[in-house]
Amino acid sequence: MKLIIDDACYAYETIFSQFGEIVAMAGRDINAKSVKDGDILIVRSRTQVNEQLLKGSSIKFVGSTVAGLDHVDQDYLKNNNIEFFSAQGCNSMAVAEFVISTILNLADKHQFNHQQKTLGIIGVGNVGSRLAAKAELLGIKTLLNDPIRQQNENLPNFVDLDNALSADIVTFHTPLTFDGEFPSFKLLNQTNFHHISEKTILFNAARGGVIDEKIWEKTKTLENVIDCWENEPNINQNLQKTAYLASPHIAGHSVDAKFMGSFMVYEALCKFLNENQQENIKNLINPGILTLKSDNLLDALNEIYDFKQDTLAIKKIENFEYYRRNYPIRYEWPHYKSMVKLPIVN
Repeated sequence: MKLIIDDACYAYETIFSQFGEIVAMAGRDINAKSVKDGDILIVRSRTQVNEQLLKGSSIKFVGSTVAGLDHVDQDYLKNNNIEFFSAQGCNSMAVAEFVISTILNLADKHQFNHQQKTLGIIGVGNVGSRLAAKAELLGIKTLLNDPIRQQNENLPNFVDLDNALSADIVTFHTPLTFDGEFPSFKLLNQTNFHHISEKTILFNAARGGVIDEKIWEKTKTLENVIDCWENEPNINQNLQKTAYLASPHIAGHSVDAKFMGSFMVYEALCKFLNENQQENIKNLINPGILTLKSDNLLDALNEIYDFKQDTLAIKKIENFEYYRRNYPIRYEWPHYKSMVKLPIVN
């Protein structure tokens, strides 16, 4: 059996070698020729999985080790009897940590009490739910917006989009969708951007294209935090220069998240091929107890990981892809023993 794997997938040799021959390459280099005689395709977000890639190939299983879905034509896979699995939720804790850490740093910069701010969370799926739980632990009032969940679950505490956009801090955590009843493409656009004021802190840690960047770059805010961009890696340099954090789509790039993405695909592939899982795989991430020296929450979170270094790393935008592929080691908060209580949720 032949597996074509994006070489940015975490520990791919250790995790997937039991299934057969591995051909690893950069996700952007995976093309129709390279997958033609493959059986299994395992990708991250940089490979467009569609008819152009797969037509005439022998691929029968596609696994995506990232949470996003906009790079995969699921209808084509379904219509051609190709099994598909996506590691939904694998990076949700990492992204939630990114947002909380940044909020506390901004509170320090602007000398405000985070407990007196409202946090509008747009998209309350895997990431948004965990972010809301962390915010609650810190005493931050949340305004939750997710029309699909609200419609299906009749959630009385959710608010409409305009209310969420009127929060002090607004953060997007939706997938990128173009159709259906609630498409998210340019969800923040010329019809509702007036809710964003010069006192708003605005995050995009969802997908590029959820916010209309042409309007965003002309809108004065208190701070912009941008991890997801239109046209990556050719990002909007006007927004990059003015953002508090301008990072290269790495909010979800913790070691834990990257491992979990690979592991979830591994579990699905074992099930698809009716093979037993190897017990050692699930214990690959074991850094031991990591101890923090800081005696306050802000310094403790920055001791774990300082996201400002990600902004500095891509001041030259030609470093965007290289930095993503060579991202520093970053473990999630539950690994750490701290003198202060960290906002950890399950």
